[in-house]
Amino acid sequence: MTTLAGLVLAAGEGRRFGGPKAPFVYEGERLVDRAVRMCHEAGCDPVFVVVGAWIDDVPEAKVVVNDSWREGMGSSLRAGLAAAMSEPDIDRVLVTLVDLPGMTAQALERVAASESSIAQGCFAGDRGHPVLLGREHWAAAMAMAQGDRGARDYLRAHHEQIACIEIGDVASGSDLDVRP
Repeated sequence: MTTLAGLVLAAGEGRRFGGPKAPFVYEGERLVDRAVRMCHEAGCDPVFVVVGAWIDDVPEAKVVVNDSWREGMGSSLRAGLAAAMSEPDIDRVLVTLVDLPGMTAQALERVAASESSIAQGCFAGDRGHPVLLGREHWAAAMAMAQGDRGARDYLRAHHEQIACIEIGDVASGSDLDVRP
């Protein structure tokens, strides 16, 4: 039996947004709580949330504090994957971002259901989030995660292996860069 964890990257300061996005209330719910709920609804257990610029409790999640959050998304991915590595029962991680208000549990579930050990949500063929990583990819993805690129370089290097799972019919990959 495989154990799927959710990993929500939520450590940024949200410069263009005017502050951290994680605690922002969008349609009656904090973005961070919405992302965690979507992960749980998609079958992820546990769900890790990487925080940094903003730190607070996140119900139903294992909070991982990234003291190096200023380095960018790469440091958050490293912190989140390291937390997942510490739990030997976890063999797959579904990575998503806190600022995707159009993401749905159905889209997350569809990517999580991939039989591939590496998959990405796609929108009319354009790759985006979420990203599914099997344990065998974590160490190399962590080694390549630098600055604001997160897993981008690792995904490019493994482009041919990645299952592109179409989710544009059930979700939007647009992020929330400015306050609505």
